[in-house]
Amino acid sequence: MDGLSLTKEYIDIVKENPEKYYEDYRLTVEKVAKSNARYKGKPIPFLYQPMFFTEKDIENFNNIGKVLMSIANKVTEKYIESPEYRKKFKYPKLLEELILVDPGYDVNIPIGRFDLFYGGGDKFKFIEVNTDGTSGMNEDNIFSNILLDTESMEIMKKRYNISYFELINSWVEESLKIYSRYDKKDNKPNIAIVDFKETGITAEFEAFKKAYIEHGYNCVIADPRDLKYRDGKLYYEDMRIDLIYRRIVTVEFIEKSNEIPDLIEAYKDGAVCVVGSLRSQIMHNKIIFKILHDEDTLSFLSEEERNLIKNHIPITKEFGGDEKIFEQVLKNKDSYIIKPIDSFASQGVNAGRDFSEEEWNNILIKCWNKDYLVQEFIDPYTRPFVQFEDGKLKVKDFKLNIGVYMYNEKFAGVYTRISRNNIIFGREGYFSIPNMLVLSQV
Repeated sequence: MDGLSLTKEYIDIVKENPEKYYEDYRLTVEKVAKSNARYKGKPIPFLYQPMFFTEKDIENFNNIGKVLMSIANKVTEKYIESPEYRKKFKYPKLLEELILVDPGYDVNIPIGRFDLFYGGGDKFKFIEVNTDGTSGMNEDNIFSNILLDTESMEIMKKRYNISYFELINSWVEESLKIYSRYDKKDNKPNIAIVDFKETGITAEFEAFKKAYIEHGYNCVIADPRDLKYRDGKLYYEDMRIDLIYRRIVTVEFIEKSNEIPDLIEAYKDGAVCVVGSLRSQIMHNKIIFKILHDEDTLSFLSEEERNLIKNHIPITKEFGGDEKIFEQVLKNKDSYIIKPIDSFASQGVNAGRDFSEEEWNNILIKCWNKDYLVQEFIDPYTRPFVQFEDGKLKVKDFKLNIGVYMYNEKFAGVYTRISRNNIIFGREGYFSIPNMLVLSQV
């Protein structure tokens, strides 16, 4: 039993009675439209099929995550202790200062998601490490619960023990464990989920707020500009804030730093517990893949850690400097992608094979010596999925982006996006797929 054989079994079920399952699919679409699985106010696109994982996959994800977190902790430690090593990251002065602030607890990456091209076993390549404003948990859990109630999944549940990865309450519990390391005496912190209102994912924040309140805590969703620092405490209106669940991405945090002086001062003073701290940016910046391949990084890692980098992290270089790099990328367009050193939702990511030679040349000219990276193109793994087009059943191969959540350095769940395009991880042209754990046959 593996994910692919389970997928084929599921597709065979739908093929047996396409008309029946099309009607069920339409009902499912209505449920999703009424749910709060939304991004920028719009329903998130999905398909009438989950991604199946087995315990073997989870064991793999645990092992990958364990090695990755060990690398992350060593790199973070090196960054903090070595001014020379810090220069590699080219961070602005304020960000460097904030990274060096002790957050008051000992977890460098409280929450993260590493995105993989995953084909099972040792067949995987990293796409990126997302440790900053990690999202997607709400939509996965909504889709999972809705799909578990479909007629097609009812048949699968008669054959197998199937569950999903609960990602909301589990994060509430893990974030509170981290807070208990920050303040061992206070077991009833007031909590703020913090992001700029113009960029926050409101529906997801509401789901987390509801969960914190159900766990017995005061919780608000706050724009960082509305936080005020007085008498050594941080406040939102009249409520003292003890724990911030930071959803602001660091790029925006620094860009708008002049608008949030109170939050920055409170953070520097250690007056509030911020989960995650600015230290999580070290592994998030796209340049990290280049830095991990550098000899001076490999030199302080174990053999197991070096092997993970050499075998599973794409070769990544800065797109600038030596003209030979430009010529190589221009002449071998199908072998490369270009991406900004820091962006989110895959903004500015381009795959050479998606463009003509002339278009690619123009893109490269615009990106040369402009804080871009060039990375080897990796062919994603694919899996067949059912789609209904004008009521007719189609089965098509889709490229997979498997995001593995880590809470408090432990495996927490999965977030899958699929696409027919070469760039899967944007907010356009993709489907969000619920993830199911298949434990055994009934």
